Amino acid sequence: MSELNELLALSPMPVPEALHQLPHHQKQEIVSWAQNLVSHHTEGLDDLYNAIGMIVKFIPNFMVIPLMVEHIRPRIAAGVCMKMGVDQATGYANDLPLEYFSEVSHHLDVVTMARILEKMKKQQAEKFIQYEFRQNQARMLDIGQYLEKISLPEPDNRTS
Repeated sequence: MSELNELLALSPMPVPEALHQLPHHQKQEIVSWAQNLVSHHTEGLDDLYNAIGMIVKFIPNFMVIPLMVEHIRPRIAAGVCMKMGVDQATGYANDLPLEYFSEVSHHLDVVTMARILEKMKKQQAEKFIQYEFRQNQARMLDIGQYLEKISLPEPDNRTS
């Protein structure tokens, strides 16, 4: 049931075991309820993301980056990133502090992250990949399966 999996991907919390045991029609009811809940909760955010994306297009990166890091939460930055597209998002990704970009990346789907990494400056992409392997190896491996132009290094199993 892909709709249910997509909704469950919105939350880092594990799926309650009881949900797996429900009959198909009850799962569908839960999916419908969750979609309505998410839609109601995020109403108007797409317009906000579009507006921010249009505004920052005309402001130089050296001015946007510090403002973004200080005043825009990673989840909002990820929403803006999805609206502005991979090319423009990559321009910001190259200049964002590594820790902040990592937080933003956790709110982006793995395919989008793979496309951004492929277009990033090689040195910045490598730093991000190494950082993510240390911080969240499973997530980086999920992203890695969609990378076409970058080969992932072998994970370093030594502790830092």
